[in-house]
Amino acid sequence: MKKIFPSVLFFMLAIGLSINLFAQKAAAGSLKTYRVGIFAPLYLDSVFTTEGKLRNNQELPRFIKQGVDFVNGAKIALDSLVITKQLVNAYIFDTKSYNFPVDQLIQLKKIDSLDLIIGSVKDLEFKQLSSFALAKNIPFISATYPNDGGVTANPFLVIVNSTLKAHCEAIYTNLLKNHGKEKILLIRKKGLQEDKIAAYFKGMNEVDRKPFLNIQTISLDSNFTTEYLQKKLDSTHQSIIIGASLDENFSTQLTSACYDLHSNYPITLIGMPNWDGFKIFMRKDLYQDFPVYFTSPYYNTKWDEYSKLLIAGYSNKFKGKPSDMVFKGFESTHFFVKILTAFPNDLLSHLNDTAYKVFTDYNFRPIFLKKENKVPDYFENKQLYFIKILNGGTARVFQF
Repeated sequence: MKKIFPSVLFFMLAIGLSINLFAQKAAAGSLKTYRVGIFAPLYLDSVFTTEGKLRNNQELPRFIKQGVDFVNGAKIALDSLVITKQLVNAYIFDTKSYNFPVDQLIQLKKIDSLDLIIGSVKDLEFKQLSSFALAKNIPFISATYPNDGGVTANPFLVIVNSTLKAHCEAIYTNLLKNHGKEKILLIRKKGLQEDKIAAYFKGMNEVDRKPFLNIQTISLDSNFTTEYLQKKLDSTHQSIIIGASLDENFSTQLTSACYDLHSNYPITLIGMPNWDGFKIFMRKDLYQDFPVYFTSPYYNTKWDEYSKLLIAGYSNKFKGKPSDMVFKGFESTHFFVKILTAFPNDLLSHLNDTAYKVFTDYNFRPIFLKKENKVPDYFENKQLYFIKILNGGTARVFQF
């Protein structure tokens, strides 16, 4: 029997392979109506026939699950919103649609009337929606893409999932405050992303060519040994190691080397924000009692009322547990739609209103990539949590 995700089965019934409408139920009349577009890569034309059957009788590909989960989280949020004397119409758009990709929607003026755009998109679709939002003065909430995509001078772009640069800034600030006299090793491999990470730390640390912190950058290849790392450490002093790579194999190799040495060499290992997604760190039998730290814009104990509401709603609809993408779809939709209805003409001035908090705290700041810029290049969430992975579990900490 072929496996199909329960969430997709529900989703298929809900949208019928086309752009459809989720709307709050309300009596017809002269209620103020807000139109919200929710964009995600669903690949429905690629995976399903117009009758809703899997093409070529194949199993449902896992690559569509994140987009579907995000939309299902958004749907539960819309169902749970309580808005009086107003109406919210929310449209779901498949950014990987054959017939109506984002550029076609724009050319055909299908989305001109939107009041808010919420997207779990990246690359081409991110740039297309950013340009459209600027041209039409529509706030665009980029909910999951940790990148500015090269976008500049766009005060209608809001980046929720903080950029890599912001993560490096948070790590550096923490080190400057709490580890100013300790030896810091920034360990990297060859690569463009690694070049960026090293450049971010160098730029922050060497203002006026005078380094504030003792940061030594070490480039390693894939064959580096524990013995090589050992020579860089001091058994009598604490060493801070920054794992300056997004590569899973490299992070695993570096963590294993640090673990082998930590009994005799005091080590604090700090990874990059994507390390929390590496399965190796979720195993309880590896790296026992050796913590690995990273930063994240998301932190949710799942004990709050909104989490309980989402978990119950998801279980009722899909008979399962919601993924992180379901939580992100729920949070971004609930939070920003509430702000839209409360401040329809000034949403961007109320991005940090704590009254509308769902799971996580936000700290949106206007980003000026050049000092002389008069208009923000975008708004970015600078609220980052320090997270510790230990024995397969995670917990929030306030400093490394």
